[in-house]
Amino acid sequence: MKWTQLFRRAAITVGLASTLGLATPATSAELGYPEKEELTFGFIKLTDMAPIAIAYEKGFFEDEGLYVTIEAQANWKVLLDGVIDGRLDGAHMLAGQPIAATMGFGTKAEIITPFSMDLNGNGITVSNEIWEQMKPNIPKMDNGLPVHPIKADALKPVVEKYKAAGKPFNMGMVFPVSTHNYELRYWLAAGGIHPGYYAPHKGDISGQIDADALLSVTPPPQMPATLEAGTIYGYCVGEPWNQQAVFKGIGVPVVTDYEIWKDNPEKVFGITKTFAEKYPNTAIRITRALIRAAMWLDENNNANRPEAVKILSRSNYVGADYEVIANSMTGTFEYEKGDKREVPDFNVFFRYHATYPYYSDAIWYLTQMRRWGQISEDKSDDWYKEMAAKVYRPDIYRAAAESLIKDKLASADQFPDFSSEDGYREPQTHFIDGIVYNGQKPNEYIGKFPIGLKAGQKL
Repeated sequence: MKWTQLFRRAAITVGLASTLGLATPATSAELGYPEKEELTFGFIKLTDMAPIAIAYEKGFFEDEGLYVTIEAQANWKVLLDGVIDGRLDGAHMLAGQPIAATMGFGTKAEIITPFSMDLNGNGITVSNEIWEQMKPNIPKMDNGLPVHPIKADALKPVVEKYKAAGKPFNMGMVFPVSTHNYELRYWLAAGGIHPGYYAPHKGDISGQIDADALLSVTPPPQMPATLEAGTIYGYCVGEPWNQQAVFKGIGVPVVTDYEIWKDNPEKVFGITKTFAEKYPNTAIRITRALIRAAMWLDENNNANRPEAVKILSRSNYVGADYEVIANSMTGTFEYEKGDKREVPDFNVFFRYHATYPYYSDAIWYLTQMRRWGQISEDKSDDWYKEMAAKVYRPDIYRAAAESLIKDKLASADQFPDFSSEDGYREPQTHFIDGIVYNGQKPNEYIGKFPIGLKAGQKL
C-alpha cells in the first residue's frame, strides 16, 4: 500500500476516534469509517466517465479512505451484470439502466443512483453519403455554413427515398435504455420519422415495430468503424466517437443532445440498493469523492479541462487521441470538417446542479420508455413518481454535500437549497420540438407527442 494511502487511512482512523470522544473532532469523520475500503468500479470508454477518473487521479477517493480499482467494461450489459453480481461495486451507467433494472425491463435488480454524472455530451452523426443527401434540405447562413440546430426534417426525404427503394435505413445507438436511444428517437420523431416501437409483452424487444428508421445496438467505440463499413447510416453516441468520425473523415455530426434538449441529464453512478444499505458510510464517501471530482472538472470556467483530457486520453481510460477528446471537452464541437463552433456547455459535470439526482430526470426516461412501448401499459402519475424515488437517492447526495460544506470543501450556494428542494426541476422548455416537460405531470407530457403511444394504447 502507498504511504499516502497509509497516511489517509490513519487520518480517517483518528477522525473516527474523534467521534467517540477520543480526539479533536474532524467533521468528515462524523460520517463514520467506510465499511468497505477496497472497491472496484466499472466504466465504458466515454469522456463522461471523467468524474471517476478524476476522483481517482486527484486522490479524492483516497481522501475518503477508499482504495479504488477502475476497470473498462466491454459493453453496457457486461457492466450492469458486473454490478448486479458483485464483481463491480459500482459503475458509470446509462441513466436508464438502474431505472429499467428496478422496473424489471430486461434484467431485474434493485439499482440506485446517488449521483448524476453529467449533463449533455452526446451527438448524432451521419455518414458522408447521407450528409450530402441532407444538405440541400438545410438552410444556410450568410457564410454558407448550415443553420443549427439541424432538425430531422432534413433527413426525412432521405429516409423516404430509401424506404421507397425497399432499403432499410439503419442507425445505431448504444443500448435499448440509453439516453442515446431516447435522444435519437426524440430527434427522429420530431422530424416526422417513426423510430419504431417495442412490445416486450409480445416478446418483441427489437424496437422496430412500424419503424421508418431501424435502430439497433452498437457499442460506443465501434460506432465509427460500423459507420465506415456501411452497416449503419448514422448513430447517436457520446464523445469522443462523434468527433472521431470527423477526424477520420467518415461522417458528419449533425446535432448535439444540447440542441435536442438543452442541459439534459446523461450518465449516473450506479450501485445496488443492497450495497447502499450494507455500506451506508461508504456510499456517502463515494458520493463525496465524485462531487469533488465534478467540481474540479468545471471550476474556473473549465480551466482544468486540458489536464482532464490528458488523463482521459490514456489507454486505461478512454484511449482516444488528445485532440479528439479535446474537441468537445474544452468547449468546442466540430460538425462538418472545419465547421468548429463554440459549445461551452457540451460537457457539464457540476454547474447547473448537474450532479443532483432529480426525480424529474428519472421520470423523463420513464416517459420515453412508455412512449416507445418498453412500458407496455398505462401507468398513473403516482407510479412514475414512486419508481423515480426508488432509484434516484437525493438523501445520500444531500448527506455527502452537507458534509462537504461542513468540511469547507464546498459552499452551500453550489448546491440546491436542501431545505426546500423537492426533487423536481421547473418545467423545461428547451426541446428541439418546443414541447414543454413537467416531471410532475408525466401522462400529460406523453400525450403531447404526435408520434408515440398515447393513453389507453397497447401494441
